[in-house]
Amino acid sequence: MQYGYSSSNRVALVGYTVIPALLIGLVDVREIKRNTFTTAITGRTGISNRMEVEVKVPYVYRSDATVSREIFTGTAVERVFDTTGKGMGDVEVAGRYQLNNGGADKGYYIAGLRYKSRTGRDPFEVVTDCERRCIGENVTGTGLPLDLPTGSGFHSLQATLTWLYPSDPAVFFGNLSYVHNFKRDDVTRLVRNGEREPLGSLQPGAVLGFNFGMGLALNDKASLSLGYDHSTIGRMRQNGATSIGSVRTQLGTLLLGYSYRLSPKRSLNIAVGAGVTRDTPDVTLTLRLPMTF
Repeated sequence: MQYGYSSSNRVALVGYTVIPALLIGLVDVREIKRNTFTTAITGRTGISNRMEVEVKVPYVYRSDATVSREIFTGTAVERVFDTTGKGMGDVEVAGRYQLNNGGADKGYYIAGLRYKSRTGRDPFEVVTDCERRCIGENVTGTGLPLDLPTGSGFHSLQATLTWLYPSDPAVFFGNLSYVHNFKRDDVTRLVRNGEREPLGSLQPGAVLGFNFGMGLALNDKASLSLGYDHSTIGRMRQNGATSIGSVRTQLGTLLLGYSYRLSPKRSLNIAVGAGVTRDTPDVTLTLRLPMTF
C-alpha cells in the first residue's frame, strides 16, 4: 500500500504592462493538491538459484483539488474544482538475474528487466473540460480532466542494474535504470460532448534514474535504511518534434525505511519519501508485508 501527496502553485499573467508596477489584464492563481492511493499485490517466484520473475497488479485511487482565484475580475471568491479516479492500474511483469556469486567483502550485481502495460484507464480516455478542443483559438473550459486516469497510457520497458555490498552490520546498495516509453500513433483526446481532439503521435521522454544508500541492522529482527533516489525525465515528443511547453523534469527523493521481521516467513516494511525537487511528490508513505510460502 502506498500513499502520495503533492501540491503546487501556478500564476498565469495574461495582459500587458504599462509600467513595471502596473499590469493591465488578468492574473489567474491556481493551487493544486493531489492525493494518490495505490494498493498492489505482487507475486514473485524463483526460476533458478539466480533468477526470479514477478507480476504486479495495482489498484489506484486518485483525488485532485484545484483551488483558483481570478484577480481583476471583480471577485475574490475562490473556486474549487474537484475530480477523482479509481480502478486497476498498469500491470507490470519483471525478471531479475544475479550476475555473480558475490560473498563476504564482495559485491553482488543483479540485472533486471521490467515491462509495464496499459491496463489502467488511459489519460486520453477521460473527459477533459473543454468544448470541442483544448488548444487553439476560442477554447472554453478549464482544460482539467473531469475524471482522473489510473494508468500512464503508454507501454514502457525498464532495464536496471543493482549493486549490493555487504559490510557487517551494514549493506550498501546502488541502482542504475533506464526506462523507454513506446510511441503511440493517432492519439486523440476526449473532450465534452463526446468529441475528440486529434493529437497525432506521442512519445514520452526516456527516464534515466539512479539511487544509492545503506541498510543498517539494529538487531536480529529490525533494520533501518537511508537512501536517495533521483530520476531525470526527457521531454515529450509530438508528431516527431519536441512538444511545445514540454521541459526536462528532475525528480529527487530522500528515503527512510524501517523493516521488522515478524516471523521467519513474514516481515513488515515501512518507507517514507520526502521530495527535494519541485516536481517530486511532497511525501510518499509505503507499507509492505512480504510473505514467503
